Amino acid sequence: MAARILVTGGAGFIGSAVARHIIVKTADSVCVVDKLTYAGNLENLAPVSKSDRFRFEKADICDAAAMNRIFADFRPTHVMHLAAESHVDRSIDGPGEFIQTNIVGTYTLLEAARKYWMTLSDEAKAAFRFHHISTDEVYGDLNGPEDFFRETTPYAPSSPYSASKASSDHLVRAWKRTFGLPTVVTNCSNNYGPYHFPEKLIPLVILHALDGKELPIYGEGLQIRDWLYVEDHARALYLVATSGKPGETYNIGGHNEKTNICVVKTICSLLDELRPRKDGRSYAEQIVHVKDRPGHDLRYAIDPSKIGRELGWKPQETFETGIRKTVEWYLAHKDDWCAHVLNGSYKMERLGTGEAK
Repeated sequence: MAARILVTGGAGFIGSAVARHIIVKTADSVCVVDKLTYAGNLENLAPVSKSDRFRFEKADICDAAAMNRIFADFRPTHVMHLAAESHVDRSIDGPGEFIQTNIVGTYTLLEAARKYWMTLSDEAKAAFRFHHISTDEVYGDLNGPEDFFRETTPYAPSSPYSASKASSDHLVRAWKRTFGLPTVVTNCSNNYGPYHFPEKLIPLVILHALDGKELPIYGEGLQIRDWLYVEDHARALYLVATSGKPGETYNIGGHNEKTNICVVKTICSLLDELRPRKDGRSYAEQIVHVKDRPGHDLRYAIDPSKIGRELGWKPQETFETGIRKTVEWYLAHKDDWCAHVLNGSYKMERLGTGEAK
């Protein structure tokens, strides 16, 4: 029987990739719940918005009454919880929103899910899943080049963002142990790909380069990240939500460790090939080094062997194939999606609270 999947934060970068994957690749139904903060964009959902298996609810996960109503009305078989404040720099400038959304919001959603779950038949209770999507940043950073984040790695968050996500992870696990709610947790590495909000490194570099602006790199750009193509991540998340074992954690990584400076130079090289500067010079000449941010983790790298071994997942994209697809997408959408985000017009297309298809 087809699943009914509630996706919080489904108008964001990763959440919309999940919603598109479910509608295009499966027979399941999706209800996207999104507050539509600055990073929520209904254009991300345009490819699937006309499906009769798709539904949208503009709501805040901190609003208990709204969550209870949506659970009662949609009656999900699975919850995929992606709604979160996620930009580290913003968490340093204003941590309060991160505490509210990532901690209080997760608590509110857990309670709504638990109350709804308690009304289900024994068979439906056993099939229900609450999938909490988190980040590898909860682990802090790694010391040596041979070490990796594993599901057993102790938590050591460095920023207000990662601390708030660590807290929400603990809440989810506590609701499993205390109340029996069937939960699973995933921690992922850095995502990239289409529909990525331009405050993040890769889309920011692409768009700044095309506009002739400086390409800012923190410090020497030697911070190492494991890059995961967003559509590979969406496949993994759906697999965990529908086949993961309650109480388990699965780390999801791309097997693609790159320094930030390497990522930026790769983008510049692709742009030199695909959209050369009119003066014939390289986009790499626009790179500038800026003061590093406080508490900047040096290296993240995930060991995803558990999800491969137990659920059969592995990424389909290498960094080389994924970053080329990403640059090509931004070039193709510079005058529509990118322009609408940069000039703010995407905000004008938002639905009113409670307005749903």
